[in-house]
Amino acid sequence: MTTAVEARKLKHAPAMDGVLPLFLERWSPRAFDTREVSAADLRRIFEAARWAPSSSNEQPWRFLVGLRGSETHKKIVETLAGFNKEWAPKAPVLLVGVASTLFARNGNPNRFALFDLGAASTIITLQAHALGIVTHQMGGFDQDATRKLLEIPEEYAIGSTMALGYHGEPSALANEKLIEGETSPRTRKPLSEIVLAAWGEPAKLE
Repeated sequence: MTTAVEARKLKHAPAMDGVLPLFLERWSPRAFDTREVSAADLRRIFEAARWAPSSSNEQPWRFLVGLRGSETHKKIVETLAGFNKEWAPKAPVLLVGVASTLFARNGNPNRFALFDLGAASTIITLQAHALGIVTHQMGGFDQDATRKLLEIPEEYAIGSTMALGYHGEPSALANEKLIEGETSPRTRKPLSEIVLAAWGEPAKLE
């Protein structure tokens, strides 16, 4: 059985000169250890996210934080769907990211709100990784239940739910499909498919 240490090595992207190892090493495990995340580390993670860029410096994001044993953690667990219900409840921290869809200064629609929430969420994943903490963002949850249970106002769009904690042993996962995903190398689309000079025409990067 592949260990957690071996799984982390398998997930490393190939090294590239000039690309920070932080980006190549970060991945999204589903196996979580029982160890708690300290309040000091959580503060560091959210302080980093606080400095994310946003349209007109609106900072539309809000994060509802559920620590294991809290009512918020229990409510977030209730909203999980599919196989997320099998592994995510074990994470010591569950977050729900939301974004105000209206600009605070004038009440006009902010069509960049979810984009900005994504930027802040990405910083959370990277700062967490720098502290030895893993994250996994999920789209598999009931948005209506999340809004109701966490009393999220209608003008806030719900982004994703995120599990946060320390990497655990893959063997602790509930089924073989989850273990296989935890212990196989990562893949990504080639740059020629995602970086374009014109539609359908790869940009020349060499």
